[in-house]
This record gives sequence, C-alpha cells and structure tokens, in this order.
Amino acid sequence: MSTDDATDSPSPLDEVMDDIRQELVQRVAAADRDSNRDIYDALENE
Repeated sequence: MSTDDATDSPSPLDEVMDDIRQELVQRVAAADRDSNRDIYDALENE
C-alpha cells in the first residue's frame, strides 16, 4: 500500500512539515535579500 495516495487528507505531521518548509524558505529568502541588499538597491535605482 502506498502512503503517497492523493486522495488521503494530509496528516497533522504533513501539515506541520509544510509550515516548517514555508518558514524556512521565507527565512532563507530574507537572509539572501539582507546579504545582497546593495545589489537589490542598485537594481531599483537603475
């Protein structure tokens, strides 16, 4: 039996893992913006 059946509703663990992944992506994106702020500012001012 497959546990990746699309008809099953997500388990609470799946929902928590999705939230963690989303938070991690947002934090990495924010850190990237902060570390490359001079590049983003230069592009905005072109």
